[in-house]
Amino acid sequence: MHATTPHPGRGSAASDPTGPTGRLATWLATTTLDEVPEPVRERARHLLLDGVGCALVGARLPTSKVAVEALTALDGTGDAAIIGWGGLTAGPLTATMLNSGFIQGFELDDYHPFGPLHSNALILPPLLATAARHPDLTGARFLLAAILGYEVGPRVGMALHGSDIMIRGWHSGTVFGGPAAAAAVGCLYELDAAAFEDALGMACTQAGGLMSVQFESMVKRMHHGFTARNGLVAAALAAQGYIGIKRVFERDYGGFLSTFGQGQDPAPDPACLTADLGDVWETTRIAVKPYAACGGMHAAMDAALRLRDEHRIDPSEINGIRIDLAQGMYEKCGWTASRPLEPIGAQMNLAYGVAVVLLDGAGLPEQFTAERASRDDVWRLMARTGTHHDPAYDKGLDRQLATRVRITLDDGTVHEAEVVHPRGVGENQLTNAEIVDKYRALTRPVIDPARAAALEETVLGLDGLPGVTPLIELLRPGVAEAGL
Repeated sequence: MHATTPHPGRGSAASDPTGPTGRLATWLATTTLDEVPEPVRERARHLLLDGVGCALVGARLPTSKVAVEALTALDGTGDAAIIGWGGLTAGPLTATMLNSGFIQGFELDDYHPFGPLHSNALILPPLLATAARHPDLTGARFLLAAILGYEVGPRVGMALHGSDIMIRGWHSGTVFGGPAAAAAVGCLYELDAAAFEDALGMACTQAGGLMSVQFESMVKRMHHGFTARNGLVAAALAAQGYIGIKRVFERDYGGFLSTFGQGQDPAPDPACLTADLGDVWETTRIAVKPYAACGGMHAAMDAALRLRDEHRIDPSEINGIRIDLAQGMYEKCGWTASRPLEPIGAQMNLAYGVAVVLLDGAGLPEQFTAERASRDDVWRLMARTGTHHDPAYDKGLDRQLATRVRITLDDGTVHEAEVVHPRGVGENQLTNAEIVDKYRALTRPVIDPARAAALEETVLGLDGLPGVTPLIELLRPGVAEAGL
């Protein structure tokens, strides 16, 4: 699939092929699916399946309905499917925002533990919107595009030291995510290195996003959608020869790293953009969530569940809970909640997450409904919980999720547990089989078994498809409400 009007000088090099932006752009332009190891391709297919499951659950949530009504009234219909809404369609930009919002709809979607962003919400929607106009697009090309996006986003995040940016109130995924979306869509347009550089520059200049979305707003669900749309726009412009910011990552004045990295100590590390590119695959480090909550809370929830089970703790006998963690996650999730607490706030609040798993023994969607968050038992434990920044956890990307939970009982007994890599991360990753189990559990209430099985087979066999229209057609029909 090529741009309608080829980029001037198609096949030309980036402006500085030796710089970090140029090396990244060149790799994006020249990498083929055959160069991607099969285990990476297999993991990517399973990640896409997880994204599809999350989208189907999120399609008919109350916040999703509001967004669909507002944006389709604004923008009208188009040729891009709105997942789970039957015959309702939209233009590619609106469909991208909405479908991304569905994936992010209930905090069930993937995250990268060291360059924190939600890859499927950034990559899958603009790829589907672009593919709608190109029925000749093969499944293999679609899979390669997704993998390129999976690789770029976390590397941009790690160059800015991961969660460090959240200390200053930026939403990490909406800062890091534009280049990921641009890289993925740029692959469908078959951009050359010069055009990829333009697309990256235009995606980067649209970066932003405030972490205050996490408290009670609906817009947290749409944040990655704005960024996915921006990446789609950047790639489409670059495909037509529109010139973007050259050398965007290394510019001293107004460059991406120099601007978003102001005040960082150590300074941003542009080497992360291309270190071991093509040898170490970030796709395989993307975490699939076992809990319906912010990934920064998972280590604390794991620790609390371990203590609950090992020591048979009765929540009514808990006198105090202390949670220690790195600054980035402390700033994001360690805030003090007040009643009433909306589901989005519950999913972003450490004290709530720990309290509810101690009480219920689980952190599934039903633990984060408005009804569950209104009960007195969880607020009793939250009132006894303190969150604290421990500088020891600030040293190194690999420890930025590490958390220690200490529970003191009424009789003075103290139980403590530390989790460095929560379930879903590193050596504790969900297996591909567990991802399939999650997909089946998520989709069981919202679509019929035959459709769920057909989607599973289609996504897991994606690179063998002569076209992606069957995938789009399976995503298009309506879904039942998830009841969340």
